[in-house]
Amino acid sequence: MPHCELDHLAVTAPALQAGVDWVYQVLGVAPDGGGEHPAMGTHNRLLRLGESTYLEVIAINPAAPAPDRPRWFGLDALTPDAPPRLRTWIARSDDIVASLAAAGEMLGTVTPMGRGALQWLITIPDDGKPTMGGVAPALIQWQGVLPHPATGLPDHGLRLRALELLHPRPHRVMALLQALGVQGPVQVRRSADGDGSSLMAHIDTPQGLRSLSVVTGDARPHA
Repeated sequence: MPHCELDHLAVTAPALQAGVDWVYQVLGVAPDGGGEHPAMGTHNRLLRLGESTYLEVIAINPAAPAPDRPRWFGLDALTPDAPPRLRTWIARSDDIVASLAAAGEMLGTVTPMGRGALQWLITIPDDGKPTMGGVAPALIQWQGVLPHPATGLPDHGLRLRALELLHPRPHRVMALLQALGVQGPVQVRRSADGDGSSLMAHIDTPQGLRSLSVVTGDARPHA
C-alpha cells in the first residue's frame, strides 16, 4: 500500500511580496529562503513548520521567461488584484508512480523539477490547476541524498497543528487520502455552503494558534 506524508503547503499570490506580506500579517513571521523554478517561470519563499514540513509562498517570476505549458498551482489564472490564499498542499511519497496509480483521481503527470541543487518529481495537471479545487494533494518525490528542505530553514517556533480540507463531497476526499496512505495532521469536512472547496491550516506560533485560509488578511487567533 502506498505511504504518503504531508510535505508542504502552497500559498499563491499575484506577486511574491504580496504573499510574503500576507503570511507575515497572519503568522507574525516572514518567509525567507527559496529561489527560482526556471522550468515554470516562478519563484518562492519558504517558512519552516516542522522537521520535514514547510509553507511555500509561490508566484510568477516577472523576470523569468514564460514556460511553454501552464504554470503549476493555477498561477496563470491569478489577476493582479487577487488576494493571497492557501491554494493546495503537497504530499511526499517514496514511490510517486505507485502512489499516483493508487490514487483513483487524476492528480496530473509526474514531472521532473528543480530549484538550485534540489531535484524532485511532482505531479502537475495538464491545465496547471490544482485537483478538486486544491484539496487533493500534488504528489512529490524528492531526489538524491540532500536533506529535506525544511531542515535548512530557520526555526521560528511555528508548527502545523492541522490542515483542514473542505469539500462538498468529503467522502471522495477521504477515499483519496486512504488510497494514498496519507500520514499527518490532515482533516476532512464538508464545505459549509455545500459548494466549492477550500483549505485551512492551523499553525502554532509564538503568538498563539493562527489560521491561514483564503481571505486576505484573515488572521484568526484562537483561545
